[in-house]
Amino acid sequence: MKILLIGGEGTIGKGVATAFRSREQEVITAGRNSGQIQVDITQPTSIEQMFQQVGPVDAIICTAGTGYYGPFHTMTTDLMLPGIQGKLLGQINLVLIGKSYLNKGGSFTLTSGIAAEHPARNGTCVAMINGAVNSFVLGAAQEMVDEKRINVVSPGLVAASAERYGAFFPGYNLVPMDKLVNAYILSVEGAVNGKILKVYN
Repeated sequence: MKILLIGGEGTIGKGVATAFRSREQEVITAGRNSGQIQVDITQPTSIEQMFQQVGPVDAIICTAGTGYYGPFHTMTTDLMLPGIQGKLLGQINLVLIGKSYLNKGGSFTLTSGIAAEHPARNGTCVAMINGAVNSFVLGAAQEMVDEKRINVVSPGLVAASAERYGAFFPGYNLVPMDKLVNAYILSVEGAVNGKILKVYN
């Protein structure tokens, strides 16, 4: 199986890449400043160029993207836009453009997060983005053709990211990386479609 992993050098991406390679799958990593191929998912032309370079694939996974954390009373459109253009529209465009490069029976796996259901303080923007990604997947799954599938993994606070993000999520249970990775394996190698795969503890 040929897998294209966007965000493959991030905390979650590294875990996902290692897991699939250990299962003897071919993994091609892409990212803005790292990976085997460079791509800026905020730019549709860059996404198109990436797919032209990689060619047809059996699975497309995205673990890239974040959003604005900050007080609600000072939140502005300008602060929200990078996350909207990256994690939200970037993932949507990976599907809209990537569906022409996804082989029959292939799958998309996007990434949202626990904030869609349990927003942290100062995390209104991230909650909105994650919720929108979830809703996009629920809608898109109904219209997939050629036996193609789409799911989204919604991680909780990943143990490996606790030092970086733990202060935003006081009291949240830590999610072991191996448990989180299993959700990506289920999405790619399983038969599920249109699912929000929640891994919260």
